[in-house]
Amino acid sequence: MARLRDIVIDAAHPASLARFWAAALDGYAVAPYDDAELARLAANGITDPEDDPTVLVEPTGPGPRLWCQRVPERRRVKNRVHLDMTCADRDAEADRLAALGARVVTRYPTHLVLADPEGNEFCLFGTGEAAAG
Repeated sequence: MARLRDIVIDAAHPASLARFWAAALDGYAVAPYDDAELARLAANGITDPEDDPTVLVEPTGPGPRLWCQRVPERRRVKNRVHLDMTCADRDAEADRLAALGARVVTRYPTHLVLADPEGNEFCLFGTGEAAAG
């Protein structure tokens, strides 16, 4: 049986999108750039981690890793896969995420659909609300 290892999010600017998701999710942080990683980037002609085409967002505990990867094309249609997130206070969390750069796309009685700074949609449920939105 296969196990989920990574969730990959396409991005125009992976570093900034990785920072958004690290701040948006409890227990996640952008992976630090140690000397080995900086050397790997330099070997590929990248001198600034801000230009890294693949940025890792690691869980501080259990959970899948998130990768933000550069792609040349912009998102054009609705996501075929999205993240469902849960929180204690849906409206307060939506305000917090908006301050990080997200925007509310649609409000439903049971959940909100938001978009990250690059337009990738995700759902936000309050604790106890049904998921799979």
